[in-house]
Amino acid sequence: MPESRDTPPPPPAAATPGGAFARVLVRQLARCGVRHVVICPGSRSTPLVLAVASEPGMRPLLHVDERAAGYFALGIARQSGRPVAVVSTSGTAAANLLPAAVEASLSRVPLLLLTADRPPELRGVGAPQAIDQLRLFGEHARWSAEAPCAPAEGEAPEALLAHARQLGARAVEAAAGPPAGSVHLNLPFREPLVAADGDPERLAAAAAEAVTLLPPPARAPLLPPSGEIQALAAESAGRRGVLVCGPASPELPVAAIVRLAAALGWPVLADALSGLRRASADDGVIWTYDAILREPSTAERLAPEIVIRFGAQPTSKPLATWLARLHRGGALREYVVDEADGWRDPSASAAQLRSEPGAFADALAAASGGAPSGDGGWLACWREADAIAGEALDAGLAAIDARGEPFEGLAAQVLAEALPEGGTLVCGNSMPVRDVDGFVPALGRRLRIVGTRGASGIDGVASTAAGAALAAAERSEGPVGLLVGDLSFLHDLTGLWAVGRHDLSLAVVLLHNDGGGIFHFLPQREALPGLFEPWFGTPAGLDAARAAALFGGRHAALPPRAAEMREAVAAAVGSPGLSVLELRTHRDRNVELHRELWAGVAASLRAARVGAATGR
Repeated sequence: MPESRDTPPPPPAAATPGGAFARVLVRQLARCGVRHVVICPGSRSTPLVLAVASEPGMRPLLHVDERAAGYFALGIARQSGRPVAVVSTSGTAAANLLPAAVEASLSRVPLLLLTADRPPELRGVGAPQAIDQLRLFGEHARWSAEAPCAPAEGEAPEALLAHARQLGARAVEAAAGPPAGSVHLNLPFREPLVAADGDPERLAAAAAEAVTLLPPPARAPLLPPSGEIQALAAESAGRRGVLVCGPASPELPVAAIVRLAAALGWPVLADALSGLRRASADDGVIWTYDAILREPSTAERLAPEIVIRFGAQPTSKPLATWLARLHRGGALREYVVDEADGWRDPSASAAQLRSEPGAFADALAAASGGAPSGDGGWLACWREADAIAGEALDAGLAAIDARGEPFEGLAAQVLAEALPEGGTLVCGNSMPVRDVDGFVPALGRRLRIVGTRGASGIDGVASTAAGAALAAAERSEGPVGLLVGDLSFLHDLTGLWAVGRHDLSLAVVLLHNDGGGIFHFLPQREALPGLFEPWFGTPAGLDAARAAALFGGRHAALPPRAAEMREAVAAAVGSPGLSVLELRTHRDRNVELHRELWAGVAASLRAARVGAATGR
């Protein structure tokens, strides 16, 4: 277990019945693979804190803000692939975990929320820090349960400790899924919370050791029915199709999907958060589709007959609009591959295929005979369009750079280039994730790109990046970079506290346009001229240098020209601690520059008439 200032010599565990219950619960969580527990300060949670601190192999991590702590844990869980627990005291402290609970369930990240509570006799009678915590997170939790409240004195009943063991095992199993998500255990404790005399370590340890722990949950991959696979292989033979890969946690199985694309002769439209941009254009990965599909005639000629989607709904609005238009025409068959219950199909047009994505891809590739079944020129058309669009984007970025204009899309590309093999790029929502999706090419190398696209909120972004940095450092992975807008940065400033507290390294590229830049792309910009700036533009006047200094970080203005920008970002990525590089831009001009680039792509595609020879 890594050394940390948060792991002092184990204190005496509470020898109360509640303390023994907490000790067994925590030991079972550890048995099932929980290695990290984020602890927020509080009194009622004392038995849990002592149990975690006494458990070998667990790393307790302090955080002072419950909302940030939830996202910090989520970042660790996403990066490590293991469930992570958060401990809070009772009252509004527990309520502050709701945003992370929502995001974890929607983005399918295993998160355990352990909320301490007052005993039943202190609820609803005006006791301080007592609110109704039963099913506090509603349907946003995969599973929730309240533990029985142990007596104040005496020995913990054997049945009570057996129940603690069962709760721990069930909680991890439910959080792991499928689908993965958040689980809530509400844990009431009676006073005394700490034993006053006797030999508490011996008594609590003896109680816990007397309980035989349950084995970790295990499951086999969900395999697709062979009949469905054979039918889809027959339907796909000789047809024009595309594989669409949306955001996924964990990342989608790159090798299996690339093999399927080769077997079918279809392109892969790879969202930046899918993991498929680790592959290359040679693997059939198309990364410029957002720009391509903005040109109507090319989009029409590249219309598929079949779509197979892996992962969640992609970030690109042009892609969603294009597919919706094809569905309205009645000529498109779409399938969504998902191993979990639920319908990730906002268009309400797709058939659902229940399977683990890798197993499905391998089975369909095998059923397709190992040779491309589609039109040989179909994939060539997509590759040609991708190459033309990529060259046009490069030319447009070079023109912007030559003028010395700061551009947010260039910063996204530079940060991705600066992160080495094994690194992680965390994307903020609103414009940053769209700029990563639109300007970071298929890399052909192992760069992890993640974001909080479950609920797509701007909260918790810095905390998520800090959690990713902690897990990456423990796993000897590459550095972590965060691309974030100024409102998201301001919204989660306390998330940066964890960087210094836990001796982490995080390079932040801050896109500072003093407000909500994404709203300038929406109709509100023109429709509400008098109301737009105060209510949608929302200038906040953030002083990024002071914010960085508050948490012991370095701050520097990011030069707008590409060469100097690359040098500054590369230096920050390789530096310990917190680095904040601030690129100041203008919201209206940012819209104009994006449209200038898209217009350049459209002109190049029209001139080339991609796909015209196919008669479409």
